[in-house]
Amino acid sequence: MTSAPDLPRATDLLRELLGDRLLAPADAGYPDAVRLWNGAPAATPALVARVGDAGEVAHAVRVAGRCHVPLSVRAGGHDWAGRALRDGGLVLDLTALRRVDLDPGTGEVTVGGGATAADVLAALRPYDRVVATGVVRAVGLAGLTLAGGYGPLCGRFGLALDNLIGAEVVLADGRRVTADATHEPELYWALRGGGGNFGVVTALRYRTHPLAAALAGMLLFPPDQAAAVLRGYGEEVRRAPDELTVMAGFLPGPAGEPVVFLAPVFTGADEAAGRAAVDRLRALGTPLVDQVAPLPYEDVLRMFDGGMADGNHYLLRTRWLPRVDEPVVAALTAAAGAVTSPFSAIALHHFHGAAARVGVGETAFGLRADHLLAEIIAVWAPGGDPAPHRAWAEHTSAALAPHALPGGYPNLLAPEETDRVRLAYGPNWDRLRRAKRRYDPRGVFSAVPTLPPAGPPAPRAGQGRPDPREHPAGR
Repeated sequence: MTSAPDLPRATDLLRELLGDRLLAPADAGYPDAVRLWNGAPAATPALVARVGDAGEVAHAVRVAGRCHVPLSVRAGGHDWAGRALRDGGLVLDLTALRRVDLDPGTGEVTVGGGATAADVLAALRPYDRVVATGVVRAVGLAGLTLAGGYGPLCGRFGLALDNLIGAEVVLADGRRVTADATHEPELYWALRGGGGNFGVVTALRYRTHPLAAALAGMLLFPPDQAAAVLRGYGEEVRRAPDELTVMAGFLPGPAGEPVVFLAPVFTGADEAAGRAAVDRLRALGTPLVDQVAPLPYEDVLRMFDGGMADGNHYLLRTRWLPRVDEPVVAALTAAAGAVTSPFSAIALHHFHGAAARVGVGETAFGLRADHLLAEIIAVWAPGGDPAPHRAWAEHTSAALAPHALPGGYPNLLAPEETDRVRLAYGPNWDRLRRAKRRYDPRGVFSAVPTLPPAGPPAPRAGQGRPDPREHPAGR
């Protein structure tokens, strides 16, 4: 039987450590501390601990364990399902852990667990160096990395997790450990794709890459050219070199109507090859907007600033597509024509090149073949009826399902999609569960993706089942 949380005792112990950096619902700073990018989740944590370093994280984890208070972790606050907030629990707020330190000799950068992509890129810009990121600057780099990290540098440098050299982690018992190729190698393996299910990551060490600028930008096409543009896009990405990664999909146009977008990012040294690649994309239709130019990488990500406003309500669905063929084009164009909100969008993330050359067993990430990640983003204003928008996202996901690969990107799967989480990890599933039992035997951490709670010894291969009762909460 699980002991009841002793919140008064936990409050007293944490108050001794943190003073007014421990927040309860009645405190003035509490609303800001529990505000997420997605305004839909409505969990009310009992306490928020605004920790300032790894020592305070470790202390807070031990207090939570001693007092039987459930934990969640908030870093960037961009988890769409709201798992950064656990109802009635303790939130470890890492937003003060944003230090970024570059070692010019090795080219490695150490990043605090609360740092965003914007924090890291701004610190690296004077050195003309970059890390592999997602496409949104405000996203926390730790949460992005732990489950994958698709982004504009995927083809050239791999996923964000492929560039993770090591991490400092506070485990469920409060121990602080280093995880890298020689220290806790199994934890290091699990962290690269297994999400925040194994501890609180307080610092990460990344490989950086020299990159002064990329040829990048946005091409927007009218809705009546959607099918032709997407067909051509499917052909172009199949033969794209590592240096070219291209997003595509539908964004809200000036009047709220969905317009087709292509967002190429070319990072090669051959400028003529980059211009030729963009010209081929441009020729797929007649662009309404044609803004492609050499840009610092930090400014490449600025293209998506403000595209998804904080505080709106979001529901995401995801599919892994092996290619953009005629049935996929038909499903995507139909979805754009049936969109229920002027804020909703669809994005195709391009996985290829360096990311596809990593062995499937080298990290916990379960899909290493070339593919497109389809991100279906239903958005509506606060106070609106979610039903039609949810139905649109579900219908679009179902329409793509017959043409999709098993599973899906764990960072975007819904909490109830436990069967798809298992499929997403493929041959890595059993090993990931063993790592979970080793490093978090009491199931303290239950972040994205949903892993079954710790229990009896692992079943034989093929017999393990995800537990749909698990309540994910975390980064």
